[in-house]
Amino acid sequence: MGCMDGSVLHALVSFALVAGLVTVIPGLDTAVVLRSALVLGRGQAFGAAFGVTFGALVWGAAAATGVSVLLTASHAAYTGLRVVGALYLLWMGMGMVRAAWRGELSQGSEQVPDTGLVRAFLRGAGTNLLNPKVGAFYIAVFPQFMPVHVSHLAMGLGLAGVHDLEAMVWFSVLILGAHRARAWFAKRRVKRALDAVTGTVLVGFGVELALRG
Repeated sequence: MGCMDGSVLHALVSFALVAGLVTVIPGLDTAVVLRSALVLGRGQAFGAAFGVTFGALVWGAAAATGVSVLLTASHAAYTGLRVVGALYLLWMGMGMVRAAWRGELSQGSEQVPDTGLVRAFLRGAGTNLLNPKVGAFYIAVFPQFMPVHVSHLAMGLGLAGVHDLEAMVWFSVLILGAHRARAWFAKRRVKRALDAVTGTVLVGFGVELALRG
């Protein structure tokens, strides 16, 4: 049953407990942000993190207005998004693996700062927006935290905002912690190894997403 008599504050706090547990579970978003912190630097890592949280806000609005219901109800729509997301992950992961094999620096690590930040943001946003599991999570849990007489869109954005706030705190801990070790990770050989590992993980996520029915 939903929060029929619960206050907005109670709903937000209750959702924060659930979303907090989901946030700290290692996943695709964490891999992208952590790799950015270790290889590309703190600025681009925060750019990727903000991209991820922007994607979550979009999913939150979509879930609250029923777009995610369509994805859940329509097998064709869900499959289409799943295939696109899988291809994106495969493309990004194989690019990292290929760059590591050739001894190159992947994903624009030698770009000027503004270009690098924009690309980092788009990389984070694309990773989140093309992952239908985010929409499926929101559409599954949001009804439990929707008080009556409250705009569904506003409440959906509020719930996604809570999730984003927790994610940014978690990402900040990872980024600042990784920054201390970046001198070692800045070595070209270590960068290549990290790209190879991260790329392989992304390819694995892409294959898993493509094969999941």
